[in-house]
Amino acid sequence: MNEMPVSKEGQSEAPVPIVWRPMLAAIVDALARGEEPMLPQVRLQLPGTWDDIQESIEDYGARLVPLPDASWDSSVHIWSGEYWDVLVDLYTEEEGASDLVLKVRVYEAADGYRYEVDMAYVP
Repeated sequence: MNEMPVSKEGQSEAPVPIVWRPMLAAIVDALARGEEPMLPQVRLQLPGTWDDIQESIEDYGARLVPLPDASWDSSVHIWSGEYWDVLVDLYTEEEGASDLVLKVRVYEAADGYRYEVDMAYVP
């Protein structure tokens, strides 16, 4: 299996590296349960981020489900100069693949990576 290495090439979007996928899936699992992700490597970008995400999902009008493997076929990341912007394609009970994406910033950390949840929205 191609490991999709983490790269700091900022020229174009690329598939989400495999090393990040378990944590990103855990974040989406929490969101699908209606819970704020409470993981040591995860934080919300701003104090109101959780409320904004919940509102976006409610406005979309469908119920999130845990990520299927198919999400990784279309989810992408790109290096921004200080962190990676990651767009995770979200799925719902009603329609499967949805128009919603979760935007997360991924930072390098001494013990691996730190994940900063930014927003859920329809691009």
